[in-house]
Amino acid sequence: MSILVIGLIINPLAGLGGTRGLKGSDGEALRALAADMTEQERHRSQDRALRALKPLQAAENVEFVTWAGDMGAAVCAELGLDVTVLGGTGTELTSPEHTRQAATLMLQHGVDLLLFAGGDGTARDICDVVGESIPVLGIPAGVKMHSGVFAVSPEAAGELLCELARGGLVGLRNQEVRDIDEEAFRHDVVRSRFYGEMRVPGEGRYLQHTKVGGRESHELVAADIAAWIVEHMDETTCYLVGPGSTTAAIMEELGLENTLLGVDVVRGGALLCSDANEAELLAVLQDHGGPVRIFVTAIGGQGHILGRGNQQISPRVIRAAGVDSITVVAAKSKIANLQGRPLLVDTNDPELDAAFCGYREVITGYDDRILYPVARMPTEEAK
Repeated sequence: MSILVIGLIINPLAGLGGTRGLKGSDGEALRALAADMTEQERHRSQDRALRALKPLQAAENVEFVTWAGDMGAAVCAELGLDVTVLGGTGTELTSPEHTRQAATLMLQHGVDLLLFAGGDGTARDICDVVGESIPVLGIPAGVKMHSGVFAVSPEAAGELLCELARGGLVGLRNQEVRDIDEEAFRHDVVRSRFYGEMRVPGEGRYLQHTKVGGRESHELVAADIAAWIVEHMDETTCYLVGPGSTTAAIMEELGLENTLLGVDVVRGGALLCSDANEAELLAVLQDHGGPVRIFVTAIGGQGHILGRGNQQISPRVIRAAGVDSITVVAAKSKIANLQGRPLLVDTNDPELDAAFCGYREVITGYDDRILYPVARMPTEEAK
């Protein structure tokens, strides 16, 4: 079973300015008042994080990485969650710098998703560090929550994480991070500012049922996937297009000849190598010396994305290109047919397989992605 590693950051001061009419929780004024606040006021964000995380107590395939004390470890301890503590602040009056420091170490640790409890100010701090590099999800706990990165409630965040842990079809979408000028807001002036975007998991129960025949439906989905990919190709990247009808649509969109059961190499819109074997792929990569992107798809019913029918994309090729160079493309219907079982890798290199395991993005349509587990062996349910 694939392990979902969640990084947890709680802003202990989030939302504290609301009951005091401060229009937000940013700045030194709130920090100065925090010491005089009641216990109930000071634990608002922790209480909301508890509500979000409670459903995950029974999840056996979820691990948490967090910060000491009120920034996460205390809540995890109360719920009895499996947790790794990366560091701490040594103070109850945390600052935006503490949030950014925690996010930086969690990014380096390699979490699958960063979960945070706070408001727009906390979202800004997280965005400063992670940008669009990993998925994030906000537990609404602040005074101001104009950003689109928050769940509608703590309980909704918990349900979404449980769906993700079960291998459900949880989509990913870019959402805006916005904040308002608190000082202007206190004078009844609303100045909302766009700060950036982060990738956020969306509701997973959206697989559309259709009466269109399977072949026609697959062709439409593959065309949508191909259109999105080709739109984002650049002239300097070398693209290895693996076998399969979904990946073949990429070559069709480019107007190039395709080897349905082989690996084709494209750069600058031109076909460099057709039906390439391992030696040819390695030679192309060595000559190229620049960025590489490898497109693979899942075998229907089995879920294998590496090691079945695309052995040309060997461990040597993958290491030369980089594990993170691999992009998985598949229709949601193909993923749904796995019934929660993970996608599989079997490159005959256990170390490489282990490096690829975890939760990874799958492109499932035009500007449509899901986060789905990848494993190096079937779960008990799949055997």
